[in-house]
Amino acid sequence: MLPVQCRMARAALGLAIADLARLAGVSTNTVVRFETGAELKQSTVDALRSVFEDAGIEFIAENGSGVGVRFTKPSTKGR
Repeated sequence: MLPVQCRMARAALGLAIADLARLAGVSTNTVVRFETGAELKQSTVDALRSVFEDAGIEFIAENGSGVGVRFTKPSTKGR
């Protein structure tokens, strides 16, 4: 997940930075740092990505038209 995809996913879900931070178990400063291009530990990026994937966001890799996000079927983890 790239920082721009994090911003896109948050916008798609209507999540504020504080909401994402709470759901991922990280600080708001960590989310801001990531979204502005700072490198984070992979485990932190994975925690952020997991929040989005559990909410039904799929990350689209570069395919000639740029990276992106889209909605997919929500995860059934824990059900």
